[in-house]
Amino acid sequence: MATLRFGSTIQLLQRQFATQLNVGSIRTLRQSAFYASAAATFKVERPSQFVSLNALRDNRGARKAKKRVGRGHGSGHGKTCGRGHKGQKARSGNSKPRPGFEGGQTPLMRVFPKRGFKNPMKRELQPLNLDKIQHWINTGRLDPTKPITLKEIYQSNIVKFKDGVSLLARGAEHLTTPITLEVTKASAKAIRRIEELGGRVVCVYHNKLALRALTKPEKFAVLPKSAMPMTAKLRKLYADPERRGFLAPGIKDKYQPVSFNFERRPNPNAAI
Repeated sequence: MATLRFGSTIQLLQRQFATQLNVGSIRTLRQSAFYASAAATFKVERPSQFVSLNALRDNRGARKAKKRVGRGHGSGHGKTCGRGHKGQKARSGNSKPRPGFEGGQTPLMRVFPKRGFKNPMKRELQPLNLDKIQHWINTGRLDPTKPITLKEIYQSNIVKFKDGVSLLARGAEHLTTPITLEVTKASAKAIRRIEELGGRVVCVYHNKLALRALTKPEKFAVLPKSAMPMTAKLRKLYADPERRGFLAPGIKDKYQPVSFNFERRPNPNAAI
């Protein structure tokens, strides 16, 4: 009976130990299995030779071998060394000619050199004198009762202009009719003479589009809005009351130019 009792006690202890081992050590067993498999997969081998200066090498393809020419036609770069027969590009010491080189001939940039620059804002104003205006009025080609703008000047053919008209005072003593003029520019003497007679001079700015719409309105289904002066010099000119600019404080409040379109508007007389 004692032997049986002792054997059953041993079996009970073995069961308890096995239960604790399974519950508490299952994570340890898994980790040990993982490390065992990792050790079998990643093996660090002992180097066959030690690192030394004479064993250092660049990676394959890091350094390109020098092209050896003139070592026989079997290499593909012999005799003419890939330069072909004769010619400028076959000579030694001459790679690619500089831009503009024409083989010793005087290059085009020296034959026709560019001097200065072209001002895109330049305007060629045609002069118009007071004596000619009075002559056109006397012959009935200008109506002094209405404002005389660049449109009337163009249609009456008193002067041909491209960018505008500059009013000058030659023959000022011959002018006897009070008129209202809208020109591009005017001299101080011409302004003084017209205002002495009770007339008015207003200098109005027109760019190329506005000038074309003014002289040839039949080509526009919608008359464009006139542009304001673009440069600081032009803005200063047309805002000067002494030059009778249409943007001057004492003029823009009292007189609105007929030849300047402040808004776009449809053209009923368009020929399109």
